[in-house]
Amino acid sequence: MEQKLIRRLLTPKREVKVEITLPLDQAGEYVTYVGYRVQHDDSRGPMKGGLRYDSHVNPDEVGALAALMTWKTAVVGLPYGGAKGGVNIDPRQHSRAELQRVTRLFTAELQDFIGPRTDIPAPDMGTNAQTMAWILDEYSKYHGWQPAVITGKPLELGGSYGREAATGRGVMIALSEYLAQKGESLAGKTIAIQGFGNVGTFAALLLQQQGAKIIAVSDVTGGTRNPEGLDIPKLLEHVAATRGVFDFSGGENFPGTELLTSACDVLIPAAMESVINEVNASHIQAKIIVEAANGPVTPEADEILMRRGIELIPDVFANAGGVIVSYFEWTQNIQGYRWTEDEVNTRLLYMMKEAYAALRSDNGAKSLRHAAFRLALRRVAEATLLRS
Repeated sequence: MEQKLIRRLLTPKREVKVEITLPLDQAGEYVTYVGYRVQHDDSRGPMKGGLRYDSHVNPDEVGALAALMTWKTAVVGLPYGGAKGGVNIDPRQHSRAELQRVTRLFTAELQDFIGPRTDIPAPDMGTNAQTMAWILDEYSKYHGWQPAVITGKPLELGGSYGREAATGRGVMIALSEYLAQKGESLAGKTIAIQGFGNVGTFAALLLQQQGAKIIAVSDVTGGTRNPEGLDIPKLLEHVAATRGVFDFSGGENFPGTELLTSACDVLIPAAMESVINEVNASHIQAKIIVEAANGPVTPEADEILMRRGIELIPDVFANAGGVIVSYFEWTQNIQGYRWTEDEVNTRLLYMMKEAYAALRSDNGAKSLRHAAFRLALRRVAEATLLRS
């Protein structure tokens, strides 16, 4: 590519940074946070990306994840560009009322920069359907009722069936397609999952339903493992009661930090970025890694894993189920019509299969990640040139 085009693809279209002074529940006390929204590229359509609440949110992280969304939407053929947002707040340290206030303050600052045809946020780490409902309500005060401004909403406010499980379902489909191409199936495969939030729990449930054995999971409380396979429905009941996987009666406790190097067929990092790095990559025992989180493997670790022959299904394909069903939700909102859950899941399966076939057709790629980025860059570059 020409340098001029490369610079356009690397440079975000817009970066928004706002100060949020939050009144606390205790009268007279305030705290200040910083909110960000990076809009990377809109050459293929309105921008799309999650909004996270986490104390480590910073401009570099948000910018990198916004660019990743550009490539992800291009890989799976969605008419979107990439964006990402966040507030450097720890949601566990605040009440529901305080989280509602910070969400509405942030939305009020962003309302001129988001919209159904401009930039459509969605849930991410530390946010959920309730957060999206507050954003929709606050945005509507300025622009009228426009449910397509946000995805991942509650069903009662225009959300889509299948959205909550979509990312985990996409992970299951991605792994299933990869194995099918090798003449294998999920049945009997041993799987370890790092992170037991939304993505990890639905991936575990759906993979177990397909005959896989979830032998270890971990979260912020620690880890639990059972070589015969964990009972995921019972583990979910335990998590609902104790807010963590540690001390589950159907498994053995172990330090969560050890999960990434567990002996298993498939390792699924489903939590934070950069958890597999040059320090631990040489100790990974899994044969296959599925990137359910965004950017869980560093570039240095990627090289080590390739040299060791460990196959990797990249995030820009593996965890795209969430943005695909977000696209379905947006489409339904614009139509003023709701699809059934079977329709949503059938369309998701079709789009994931189509994307995987496109990746596999690139015979010149060194890896699935290489194929994914070649495909994404080509699609975004072509759209950029056609509009120039």
